[in-house]
Amino acid sequence: MQITFLGTSSGVPTRARNVSSVALRLPQRAEVWLFDCGEGTQHQFLRSEFKSSQIRRIFITHMHGDHIFGLMGLLASCGLAGNRQQRIDIYGPKPLNDYLQASRRYSQTHFSLPIKIHAVEPGLVFEDDDFRVTCDLLEHRVPAYGYRIEERDRPGHFDVKRAQALGIPSGPIYGQLKQGQRVKLDDGRTINGADLCGPDLVGRKLVYCTDTIYCDRAVTLAIQADVLIHEATFSHRDADLAYQRLHSTSTMAAQVALSAQAKQLIMTHFSPRYAPGNDIQLPDLLAEARAIFPNTNLAHDFLVYDIPRHDEKVLASSSV
Repeated sequence: MQITFLGTSSGVPTRARNVSSVALRLPQRAEVWLFDCGEGTQHQFLRSEFKSSQIRRIFITHMHGDHIFGLMGLLASCGLAGNRQQRIDIYGPKPLNDYLQASRRYSQTHFSLPIKIHAVEPGLVFEDDDFRVTCDLLEHRVPAYGYRIEERDRPGHFDVKRAQALGIPSGPIYGQLKQGQRVKLDDGRTINGADLCGPDLVGRKLVYCTDTIYCDRAVTLAIQADVLIHEATFSHRDADLAYQRLHSTSTMAAQVALSAQAKQLIMTHFSPRYAPGNDIQLPDLLAEARAIFPNTNLAHDFLVYDIPRHDEKVLASSSV
């Protein structure tokens, strides 16, 4: 699970930062999942290692332009890129479908690849054998949803040498045992696969919260997340603006991470007012957040972050 920030500015792009978009790369599936799609996102793709043909799912938080104005252009370009058999599933607020249909109609745009739009409600959004995605309403001027992506736990390491020592023939049986199943052998013995496997590999958890002011639902969504991506539009010194516009300050983002017992906070969606040379700059926001939640970083465009599998570290240390 690898995160790449494609846009980290709030409201409008700057020379250094595009508007909101985050890509989640899943190499084992050769897929990219996109979270928000601000204007110019497809240009950011061209500057990254991604291919638009890898996009399988797009999750939209809310209907403000700096989060959706890049969607039509990206979808049109994906169609031109081929891969007609690969469907893109798009998840977001109910008005998203009307917006896309109207844009297609008035621009006379035809998508040459299958697209399915899902209107989200708080609760389950998507699940398969590998992942589960849920969402909940945040607190903003329009309905805005935060997303939680959970990787399912995987069976622990299968001890092949021990299985061979027990005289278990290799083949499909090993696959069944690795899943923890009980298998009856031809010689009449019953082998419990769980006895041949190490502890389960605990799945990783990523949470994406924007746009919102501090709210309890964000904390609940982010409980024990490996990585929490949270907007920090304003400095704590501009908290009045945050309350007026229902955005978060750096300290609000840090408080969500602290209350949720998250492992890592990455702040994004910064107001352009904190550009270098101004009275308050982004390092000040970082210092404000770290005073509450030390394990905090600032996102910048094209920042790449690999979400570590913490239980692998435990297994590695226990084998020394």
